[in-house]
Amino acid sequence: MGRIMAIDYGRKRVGIAVTDELQMISNALTTVHSKDIFAFLKKYLSEENVETIVVGEPRKMDNTHSESEQFIGPFVKNLHKLYPETKIERFDERFTSKMAFQTMIDSGINKKARQDKGTIDKISATILLQSFMESKQISGKH
Repeated sequence: MGRIMAIDYGRKRVGIAVTDELQMISNALTTVHSKDIFAFLKKYLSEENVETIVVGEPRKMDNTHSESEQFIGPFVKNLHKLYPETKIERFDERFTSKMAFQTMIDSGINKKARQDKGTIDKISATILLQSFMESKQISGKH
Protein backbone atom coordinates (compact mmCIF):
# COMPACT_ATOMS: atom_id res chain seq x y z
CA MET A 1 0.00 0.00 0.00
CA GLY A 2 1.33 3.42 -0.88
CA ARG A 3 0.82 6.87 0.58
CA ILE A 4 -1.99 9.23 -0.35
CA MET A 5 -0.89 12.79 -1.06
CA ALA A 6 -3.21 15.79 -0.93
CA ILE A 7 -2.47 18.98 -2.81
CA ASP A 8 -4.10 22.30 -2.00
CA TYR A 9 -3.08 24.10 -5.20
CA GLY A 10 -3.01 27.88 -5.23
CA ARG A 11 -1.68 30.48 -7.63
CA LYS A 12 1.23 31.36 -5.32
CA ARG A 13 1.62 28.43 -2.94
CA VAL A 14 0.81 24.75 -2.83
CA GLY A 15 0.05 23.06 0.48
CA ILE A 16 0.94 19.38 0.60
CA ALA A 17 -0.05 16.66 3.05
CA VAL A 18 0.59 12.90 2.98
CA THR A 19 -0.49 9.78 4.78
CA ASP A 20 1.73 7.13 6.24
CA GLU A 21 2.26 3.97 4.13
CA LEU A 22 -0.72 2.29 5.82
CA GLN A 23 -2.96 5.27 4.94
CA MET A 24 -4.05 5.73 8.54
CA ILE A 25 -2.69 9.15 9.53
CA SER A 26 -2.57 12.36 7.53
CA ASN A 27 0.27 14.79 8.16
CA ALA A 28 1.14 18.22 6.84
CA LEU A 29 4.24 17.85 4.69
CA THR A 30 5.23 21.23 3.30
CA THR A 31 4.29 24.29 1.29
CA VAL A 32 6.05 25.01 -1.98
CA HIS A 33 5.81 27.88 -4.43
CA SER A 34 3.45 26.90 -7.24
CA LYS A 35 6.21 27.37 -9.84
CA ASP A 36 8.26 24.72 -8.00
CA ILE A 37 5.53 22.10 -7.56
CA PHE A 38 6.54 19.81 -10.42
CA ALA A 39 10.21 19.82 -9.36
CA PHE A 40 9.10 19.00 -5.81
CA LEU A 41 6.81 16.20 -7.01
CA LYS A 42 9.49 14.69 -9.24
CA LYS A 43 11.86 14.39 -6.29
CA TYR A 44 9.28 13.29 -3.73
CA LEU A 45 7.58 10.73 -5.97
CA SER A 46 10.93 9.19 -6.91
CA GLU A 47 11.70 8.64 -3.20
CA GLU A 48 8.28 7.71 -1.80
CA ASN A 49 5.58 5.25 -2.81
CA VAL A 50 2.52 7.43 -3.51
CA GLU A 51 -0.53 5.49 -4.65
CA THR A 52 -3.01 8.36 -5.02
CA ILE A 53 -2.79 12.12 -5.38
CA VAL A 54 -5.86 14.06 -4.24
CA VAL A 55 -6.19 17.57 -5.60
CA GLY A 56 -8.60 20.01 -4.02
CA GLU A 57 -11.60 20.90 -6.13
CA PRO A 58 -12.79 24.41 -5.26
CA ARG A 59 -16.55 24.77 -5.47
CA LYS A 60 -19.01 27.55 -4.75
CA MET A 61 -21.98 27.14 -2.46
CA ASP A 62 -24.17 26.22 -5.47
CA ASN A 63 -21.72 23.36 -6.22
CA THR A 64 -20.35 24.95 -9.40
CA HIS A 65 -16.60 25.35 -9.91
CA SER A 66 -15.03 28.45 -8.43
CA GLU A 67 -12.91 30.85 -10.46
CA SER A 68 -9.68 29.20 -9.28
CA GLU A 69 -10.54 26.05 -11.25
CA GLN A 70 -9.21 27.86 -14.32
CA PHE A 71 -5.63 27.36 -13.10
CA ILE A 72 -6.15 24.14 -11.09
CA GLY A 73 -7.61 22.29 -14.10
CA PRO A 74 -4.43 22.70 -16.21
CA PHE A 75 -2.32 21.66 -13.21
CA VAL A 76 -4.34 18.43 -12.90
CA LYS A 77 -3.99 17.75 -16.64
CA ASN A 78 -0.21 18.08 -16.31
CA LEU A 79 -0.25 15.71 -13.34
CA HIS A 80 -2.11 13.09 -15.41
CA LYS A 81 0.36 13.53 -18.24
CA LEU A 82 3.49 13.34 -16.06
CA TYR A 83 2.27 10.58 -13.70
CA PRO A 84 -0.12 8.37 -15.70
CA GLU A 85 0.51 5.40 -13.38
CA THR A 86 -0.63 7.35 -10.29
CA LYS A 87 -4.32 7.59 -9.45
CA ILE A 88 -5.34 11.25 -9.35
CA GLU A 89 -8.61 12.19 -7.69
CA ARG A 90 -10.38 15.47 -7.11
CA PHE A 91 -12.09 16.23 -3.81
CA ASP A 92 -14.27 19.12 -2.70
CA GLU A 93 -12.14 21.58 -0.75
CA ARG A 94 -14.83 24.03 0.32
CA PHE A 95 -14.11 25.59 3.70
CA THR A 96 -10.67 23.97 4.16
CA SER A 97 -8.92 27.35 4.46
CA LYS A 98 -11.48 28.58 6.99
CA MET A 99 -11.21 25.30 8.90
CA ALA A 100 -7.40 25.55 8.83
CA PHE A 101 -7.49 29.06 10.25
CA GLN A 102 -9.94 28.00 12.98
CA THR A 103 -7.75 24.98 13.76
CA MET A 104 -4.80 27.30 14.31
CA ILE A 105 -6.84 29.50 16.64
CA ASP A 106 -8.13 26.47 18.55
CA SER A 107 -4.57 25.14 18.84
CA GLY A 108 -3.38 28.34 20.47
CA ILE A 109 -1.11 29.38 17.59
CA ASN A 110 -0.24 33.04 17.99
CA LYS A 111 -1.51 35.75 15.66
CA LYS A 112 1.80 36.22 13.85
CA ALA A 113 2.04 32.51 13.03
CA ARG A 114 -1.60 32.50 11.87
CA GLN A 115 -0.72 35.15 9.32
CA ASP A 116 1.75 32.78 7.64
CA LYS A 117 -0.22 31.72 4.57
CA GLY A 118 2.09 28.75 4.03
CA THR A 119 0.98 27.31 7.36
CA ILE A 120 -2.67 27.75 6.38
CA ASP A 121 -1.98 25.98 3.06
CA LYS A 122 -0.32 22.99 4.78
CA ILE A 123 -3.15 22.68 7.28
CA SER A 124 -5.72 23.03 4.47
CA ALA A 125 -4.04 20.18 2.60
CA THR A 126 -4.12 18.08 5.77
CA ILE A 127 -7.83 18.76 6.27
CA LEU A 128 -8.45 17.93 2.59
CA LEU A 129 -6.58 14.65 2.99
CA GLN A 130 -8.35 13.74 6.22
CA SER A 131 -11.75 14.50 4.67
CA PHE A 132 -10.88 12.39 1.62
CA MET A 133 -9.80 9.47 3.83
CA GLU A 134 -12.98 9.73 5.91
CA SER A 135 -15.14 9.75 2.77
CA LYS A 136 -13.38 6.57 1.59
CA GLN A 137 -14.14 4.87 4.91
CA ILE A 138 -17.79 5.93 4.79
CA SER A 139 -18.23 4.74 1.21
CA GLY A 140 -16.31 1.52 1.90
CA LYS A 141 -13.72 2.18 -0.83
CA HIS A 142 -10.19 1.24 0.05
